[in-house]
Amino acid sequence: MNREIHLASRPTGFPEDANFKLVERPVPDIGDGQVLVRNVFMSVDPSMRGRMNDVRSYVPAFQVDEPLQGRAAGVVVRSNHSAFREGDAVSGSVGWREYYAADALTLTKVDTSVAPLSAYLGVLGSTGFTAYVGLLDLGKPHPGETVFISGAAGGVGSIAGQIAKLKGCRVVGSAGSAAKVAFLKDELGFDAAFNYREANLDDALRESCPKGIDIYFENVGGDHLRAALERMNQFGRIPVCGMISQYNDATPPPGPANLVNIILRRLTVTGFIIIDHEDRRPAFVQDMSTWLRAGLIKNKETIVDGIENAPRAFMGMLRGENIGKALVRIGPDPVR
Repeated sequence: MNREIHLASRPTGFPEDANFKLVERPVPDIGDGQVLVRNVFMSVDPSMRGRMNDVRSYVPAFQVDEPLQGRAAGVVVRSNHSAFREGDAVSGSVGWREYYAADALTLTKVDTSVAPLSAYLGVLGSTGFTAYVGLLDLGKPHPGETVFISGAAGGVGSIAGQIAKLKGCRVVGSAGSAAKVAFLKDELGFDAAFNYREANLDDALRESCPKGIDIYFENVGGDHLRAALERMNQFGRIPVCGMISQYNDATPPPGPANLVNIILRRLTVTGFIIIDHEDRRPAFVQDMSTWLRAGLIKNKETIVDGIENAPRAFMGMLRGENIGKALVRIGPDPVR
């Protein structure tokens, strides 16, 4: 049997256990040109929360009483396509289940000699790609500039900060616990970091960014954005990756009162979705693979075991319980 996580009901505010249900179905058959994949890891991402609402967006909403979806990495169990063989490691977009059948052209083979299978959902997957494009293409860092990253201990933030360090920037991060602050400074080499749950944001940014902020990599929104706008230097850049502080709000909060700083300081604010930047993926894969081999980028993961615990992992990620990339291990990894 194939165990799947279905959306039982649409959340109102923060998701709860009742919004999910574990369902057993037969392992699917495959047709011509298809491949059967056993998932080993699945990703849990903030963007999944928006798809649980019945609203129009850049991707279709999840449907009630149907399996959830998301990035996953696994191994080929059976193949009806000449490009794939049993045992091949692949990544795809059909997570939240143990097995799935897919057209071969929707899958990507991954090289586990470069990095473990799980890395293709994090540092070598969409998470790392988002950090790469947001920081390099939209942030356009120059040596000596100050980069502030909110939610810096998460999957995207932790990688964006490391890339900024490679580019010679002063890097400052906010995080939600003392352990995360220590991770940023002691393991990743951030120049400064602070616990936003305990510190006053304005005071913390004034102290950690004495020369102002040139690039603000936005993951959180809300009061983080307001505080950053007060410290932005002229012609600063703000790549907007996410605003996780608002994803569970039933009513959208009002925007910061100091948005006029965008004009006064001639700021460039760019919202982006990584699917619009596929032309940059080859360069990303080449650069990130090189950095990983050289030990210049560290890959941190928080892994929860068992498909039945995927909703708990997802809600934990929304609460900020993870350090680095949040993943669910669905089954044994034969390629490790």
